[in-house]
Amino acid sequence: MLEIADRLLTALDAGRTLAVGTVVRVDGSAPRTVGTSMAFDGTAVVGTVAGGCVEAAVVEVCERVLADGRARTATYGVSDETAFSVGLTCGGRLRVHVQRVAPGDPLVERLRAAVRGEAVALVSVLPADDDAPGEPLGDVVRGVGPGRDVDPGQDAGPPAGAPEAPSWLARQLDVEVAARLASGRTGTATLACDGAAGAPVDAVEVFVEVEVAPPRLVVVGAMDFSVALAAAGRLLGYRVTVCDPRPLFATAERFPGVEVVLAWPTTYLRKTALDQRAAVCVLSHDARFDTEAVALALASPAGYVGAMGSRRTHERRVAELRARGVGEDAIARLRSPIGLDVGASTPQETAVAILAEVLAVRSGASGEPLRAASGPIHRTTAEALANA
Repeated sequence: MLEIADRLLTALDAGRTLAVGTVVRVDGSAPRTVGTSMAFDGTAVVGTVAGGCVEAAVVEVCERVLADGRARTATYGVSDETAFSVGLTCGGRLRVHVQRVAPGDPLVERLRAAVRGEAVALVSVLPADDDAPGEPLGDVVRGVGPGRDVDPGQDAGPPAGAPEAPSWLARQLDVEVAARLASGRTGTATLACDGAAGAPVDAVEVFVEVEVAPPRLVVVGAMDFSVALAAAGRLLGYRVTVCDPRPLFATAERFPGVEVVLAWPTTYLRKTALDQRAAVCVLSHDARFDTEAVALALASPAGYVGAMGSRRTHERRVAELRARGVGEDAIARLRSPIGLDVGASTPQETAVAILAEVLAVRSGASGEPLRAASGPIHRTTAEALANA
């Protein structure tokens, strides 16, 4: 529901109680991804979970959740005898978790935090089957009230008389939430008993929805190729920074809507914070700082480091990196010549080739044509998280 947090707040601030349905699992091909949400207030729908395929069926579940306040899940797919009646004909299966959200719920403040750009995680326990009611993990671990999900980091304490959270569940949840906040990946996980006395035998399936700051795209060099890459990166939701020491080229007019840093790239890279979701693209072709900038990027946690240049330039750059003491494992991370082979020649085409490689590296995908591969078109959240 975090993806439509601003629209939910508009309704909640108007005093309307909502039933919010969120896609918690996708098997095979489906039109939307895990974490996609829609809301229903009894009269109108906000958002979509399947591009119009199953919304009418989800609304029926929303009506029951609004009536009794109990969270539910429902699964839709082509193997269901009702698949075509609900409209999901794309070959996939969706599992949707529906919960009620009222204006006074603690969850509302988490939605506000997400809109402010803060890192937020919402957690729910999913039922073993669609006939059983779902349990919000806020009740199990944090104890803040029935039918409500909360930020796991916001420990309101259990209500009077409520049991303490099982330590095995709390430990595993902390690890799971931390990993998903670091990667920015929403999805399900199975938390199993670690053998602690009194812990239940059955595993617990949880859905962890996260909202984090946009991944960073740092572009070194204010070239024409950089203009196209910055615009395309912004379109994909990256927080884009262009760094170049030349005031004639590094201007807000050339790079609208992105951060422009007028500084030596090596100075900037030494002081900026990068995480594993960040991508650094060195496009500058400037011998004064290219190699050092690449070395600094490779020494950072950035998940993608690429550099523009010919194969001959790449060989020279690798030799210079070795001379600087950069190890072979780090050099192996360097994507150079940068981008996938799609026949790109213009700055705009090159931006597509570069960002296609960035996405492939981030998700652990091969980058090969889909028709040359087998299996599901869309990667599962677990696969993406494993490669994040």
